[in-house]
Amino acid sequence: MQSPWDELGPSIGLVRTELVEPREYQIEIARSISGGLNTLVVLPTGLGKTLIAVLAIARALHEGRRALILAPTKPLSEQHYSSLTRLLSIDNHGIALLTGTVGRPRRTEVEAGARVIVATPQTIANDLKSGRMTLNGFGIVVMDECHRAVGRYAYTRIADEAKALGVQLLGLTASPGSDRKRIRTLVDALSIRNIELRVSTDPDVAPYVFGKDFHVIYVDKTPTIERVVALLKPTIDEHLSKLYSMGLSPFKRFESMPKGRLIEIGKNINGIGARNYKFAALSNYIYVLDLVHAYDLAATEGLGPFVAYFDGLREREPKGRTVRSILSNGTVVSAIETARAATATGEEHAKVTRLVGILGTELRDKSAIVFTQYRSTARTIVSALDRAGISCRMFVGRREGITQAQQKGIIDDFRDSRFRVLVATSIGEEGLDIPAVDAVVFYEPIPSEIRSIQRRGRAGRLKFGSVFVLVTRGTKDEAYLAVSRRREARMREILVGMKASMGGAAGGAGQKRLAVE
Repeated sequence: MQSPWDELGPSIGLVRTELVEPREYQIEIARSISGGLNTLVVLPTGLGKTLIAVLAIARALHEGRRALILAPTKPLSEQHYSSLTRLLSIDNHGIALLTGTVGRPRRTEVEAGARVIVATPQTIANDLKSGRMTLNGFGIVVMDECHRAVGRYAYTRIADEAKALGVQLLGLTASPGSDRKRIRTLVDALSIRNIELRVSTDPDVAPYVFGKDFHVIYVDKTPTIERVVALLKPTIDEHLSKLYSMGLSPFKRFESMPKGRLIEIGKNINGIGARNYKFAALSNYIYVLDLVHAYDLAATEGLGPFVAYFDGLREREPKGRTVRSILSNGTVVSAIETARAATATGEEHAKVTRLVGILGTELRDKSAIVFTQYRSTARTIVSALDRAGISCRMFVGRREGITQAQQKGIIDDFRDSRFRVLVATSIGEEGLDIPAVDAVVFYEPIPSEIRSIQRRGRAGRLKFGSVFVLVTRGTKDEAYLAVSRRREARMREILVGMKASMGGAAGGAGQKRLAVE
């Protein structure tokens, strides 16, 4: 009886096929890549993009070429290295892991000799730029999380080198974004000529997608938080009204203004030439920007993060005149003192109370990742969970005071069930090898469809999972929830539209290939 692996030809002899069971869509995508065109693979998180990369690398090796696989973080690079050494039937000495921690002499030696290199993109980009490395002799460059290949990111530098030498590029992502221009920029940066798209409802993918319960949990601002934001609102509107009078803001009241428009005001001010006029505009703008951020922290994150923000402003040196004015403003001082007094008694946001309830009841004895935007919020959550007897750890980035070795230790402990709740900032959205998480909790909605998809993808990978999103009524949370949903829908529409315009037929494996001309 013919094996499904046989469809891939003799290169499959370089893969330890006894260790993995192929899926129809993986075989089909691998066959598509074998045509030699630069290919973008869009596949939901947890559905085996790594095996697709392994099959593509095996083909390059069989043809006598070398291979490079890139991942944006060291933990994700290490994860790929582990998969390749396990699944490729070649001498493991021929597979090398290179990150910024590997010294230059050793990198040069490895880059000259390894058959397969696993690396972070900045490491390779630097060595290509300096001339210490070339992609001559390589058959394929795989870029994981390739949605980053825009602007000045290192992926674009490497892609330029690969294109100049005719090396095939393979981009892997769960989401390329929802903006048509951004997707086109990605396609152009990698010279994509073939797109393989799968969504969770496709017939060849659906059998491998575990369901998820999706819950949106609404809470109200506490009376103390209402008092704090009420103190800030008149001061924000006062300075926004001044910007309106100067012709720089289309809004007089900040609560009716989208966050994106506030950023636009700052860009317009930067273009002003008249010095005194620009100084006055900047002063009012900084007032609005800083206090709107503080307002949102109190309303959607909690009193602890609100106080921590102002403590950070106070400790910052040097402080500009406007920041000093904010910190001495009577209503702002009253808001800070009100929040500080409440936190001293243990009062926090209603989200924290609801989160403790979810983890202690609906998710009792289950593993979960709680995602939040800010380190100060993560600390508040961890303190509350500790008090409730829920075992947890905080997972933040190196800029927030944790080393990569510590990050790896935390993830290893989580995988080994030494604690059951991981409280993570954005560092946990991609590159984590955590296959058995029961649930994901969004402490707040986020407007980025890429990040939302990555967060949700942490649940339901090997079994049925749950997703909870906490939303504070009457705040930016509600807007961000709606924006994220719209952008995800638009992302699918754009990709399906591209497929239709390029002659791709709907439905069934083998009919998802897109030719981008």
